[in-house]
Amino acid sequence: MISTIFKRGAGAALALAVLAGAASAMDISGAGATFPYPIYAKWAEAYKKETGNGLNYQSIGSGGGIKQIKARTVTFGATDQPLKADDLQSAGLIQWPQVIGGIVPVVNLDGVTGGELTLNGETIAKIFLGEITKWDDAAIKKLNPKVKLSSAPIVVVHRSDGSGTTFNFTNYLSKVSPDWKSKVGENTSVEWPVGIGAKGNEGVANNVANTKGAIGYVEYAYAKQNKLTYTKMINKDSKVVAPSMDSFQAAAAGADWAHAEGFYEILTNEPGAKAWPITAATFILLPKEPKDEAAAGEALKFFGWAFVHGGKMAEELDYIPMPKAVVELIKKTWANVKGTDGKPLSSL
Repeated sequence: MISTIFKRGAGAALALAVLAGAASAMDISGAGATFPYPIYAKWAEAYKKETGNGLNYQSIGSGGGIKQIKARTVTFGATDQPLKADDLQSAGLIQWPQVIGGIVPVVNLDGVTGGELTLNGETIAKIFLGEITKWDDAAIKKLNPKVKLSSAPIVVVHRSDGSGTTFNFTNYLSKVSPDWKSKVGENTSVEWPVGIGAKGNEGVANNVANTKGAIGYVEYAYAKQNKLTYTKMINKDSKVVAPSMDSFQAAAAGADWAHAEGFYEILTNEPGAKAWPITAATFILLPKEPKDEAAAGEALKFFGWAFVHGGKMAEELDYIPMPKAVVELIKKTWANVKGTDGKPLSSL
């Protein structure tokens, strides 16, 4: 089901509307990050079967999700770039992390299988800056002395939309490459020096899958479901690591959610021998005073249900469920979402 959805590209934005079935008063609408789309789709299907209530989630990118929730055109927004406390306050929103995953470089190279190629941050930065243009460049060969590399040109694929995945990817490159930081920097949208733009994790995955010599970056579930060739990476501790639940968890282990104002926390380039260097949380944005109280209340029930019942489903797609202690902190903030009577909409 999920892999089929991915291959539809732009159609993925509407896929959850199909899962939700006919609209009802208790259906929830959301929009934003493509990073968590695979797990939100899986949760939505299970929640629909259990409760009869549906989720219409538009997988349009974090930038679009932030804009839509600020305009109050959806019940909730989703973003992989957390908003800072001042922005949350001015927009009248609360924010919490829903799940953690990893962003992985993916390539399309004849004769190279998943995990066979190793890259470091500096080399990736030079590739995306257009300074390394061939696969048999000395910098890549030095990292992969046993891999047979051709002189094929490198085709860079990047996001064309406002993207939290791009924010985390460029945040990481800015931490490991002074050149990248000064020339491009970090944001949901940047001025890419080279490459082909594609919309969503779905678009990047499809472009890499169909373009020989391509390299892109996607959330790990997209790499797995589309059978893309992912690379290993060298992390902050100079260790070679593969993307996995264990390496994402190792990166997230140092997060201090209890002292993160508005749950603002970035998990890239974290220390630890087993830590995956481009790990990220994905966040939900909800108005403190929602226009549709019933839908907002149902959204809180859905995400509360996901915390309780969705962990195994998340792990099957190599996402990391939020720790129980963090979930308790999150549920306390839900008391800030109130109806016109001034009472909290959540009883969790």
